[in-house]
Amino acid sequence: MSRGLHLCLLGDANSVHLQRWSAEMQARGHRVSVVTARPAPIAGAGQRVLAPVARSRDWLWRVGTARDAIAGLKPDIVHAHYVTSYGYLAARIGRHPLVMTAWGSDLLVTPRASRLLHALTSWTLRRADLATGDSADLLDAIRAHAPGVPARLIHWGADLATFRPAEALPHAFGIASLRSWDANYNIDVVVDAVALLHARWPELPLELHLLGGGPLEAALRAQVDARGIAGQVRWHGRVGDAAMVDALRHCRVSVSVPTSDATSVSLLESMAMGLAVVATDLPANRAWLAADDSVLVPVRDAAALADALERLARDPADTERMARRNRARIETDGSRSAQMDAMDGLYRELWDQARARRMA
Repeated sequence: MSRGLHLCLLGDANSVHLQRWSAEMQARGHRVSVVTARPAPIAGAGQRVLAPVARSRDWLWRVGTARDAIAGLKPDIVHAHYVTSYGYLAARIGRHPLVMTAWGSDLLVTPRASRLLHALTSWTLRRADLATGDSADLLDAIRAHAPGVPARLIHWGADLATFRPAEALPHAFGIASLRSWDANYNIDVVVDAVALLHARWPELPLELHLLGGGPLEAALRAQVDARGIAGQVRWHGRVGDAAMVDALRHCRVSVSVPTSDATSVSLLESMAMGLAVVATDLPANRAWLAADDSVLVPVRDAAALADALERLARDPADTERMARRNRARIETDGSRSAQMDAMDGLYRELWDQARARRMA
């Protein structure tokens, strides 16, 4: 194998996704440095910290510090995670080879807010040598903004060894929600749906496991009390992989009903655990959940979500069949290791191309 590269990741160090990316690339022989405005420990990675960012326009004033940090690090490849923040910094800095990864809202939501943001997103993406996204609709957005930039499908994947089916089914009809407790993820709709299901079928041994944590916790707790389902809700918050797996082993179904989304890591991990999944009817979810093996519901429709959950609860054999198919799909297409191997190959290809141009 060729030598490891020095990768400089621009992104939120407090994100588990960036932490996992760093670990995977170090495992493949690369040196990793991180430039971030949201610091957190990342094993094995040097870190340069920018001043905090409270508002979107604050990114305009972080360019100089980020440029100095990257100049001092002298990485082989710069990789910006999230186009409309760290991608903008990387585009302004202009060091190449440059990779950008779209996370979802940066291309599916932000550019639609104004003509200026649309134009700025296009300008940013056109400075990349390679752009990646984790769903087909993200790749379509990349190509629309920057037709000449190579776009590749790379998703975060699930750790198949960590996220694997429980040996026995739980007694209760456990429902897992792994998404953050903020507005886009519609946890209030999940609570309403579970309350409806409980009212329809009070004898059902029902549990709702809420993982993720976030700014809406107080409002959600008040809603749970008001809907009379405090006895059915288990509050986990933001937890590590081991605690997440333990919670998921008490569940038969996982729910993910955001307003907008790219490929959800929590959806992939739920599928890897051998759970049935109910999700919002979005392009990224349709790509993973086959029409005959999933339940897709409209955005912010608690009644439809309750109907879907009731159908699964009343037909455990079909629910188990769906669960087995979900695990098989992840084993075939959703391995994190396979995805990170593919990204490793893209890094090395990009570096070889840059070196060949310098030698020409």
